[in-house]
Amino acid sequence: MMYGWYGDGGVWGWIVMGLMMLLFWGGLIAVVVLLLRGLRGLRGGHDPGWPRHDDPEHILAQRFARGEIDETEYRARVEVLRKRP
Repeated sequence: MMYGWYGDGGVWGWIVMGLMMLLFWGGLIAVVVLLLRGLRGLRGGHDPGWPRHDDPEHILAQRFARGEIDETEYRARVEVLRKRP
């Protein structure tokens, strides 16, 4: 019998074939994820890269700008926030 005559790659053939399969499926999944993210961006989805405005000093500044608190209360609260560890 002529085993291995038909181009059998042996162990290295299996390793290369397995790596190529992982690269193929990983690339396909990456393309699908990127397409879905792009479509979400076209629909006006929230961009997580934008700065968030829920820090306490920003909320305090908004309240001051709306006139909910006066300047002395604003300065006192900002001072308390900045002394916080």
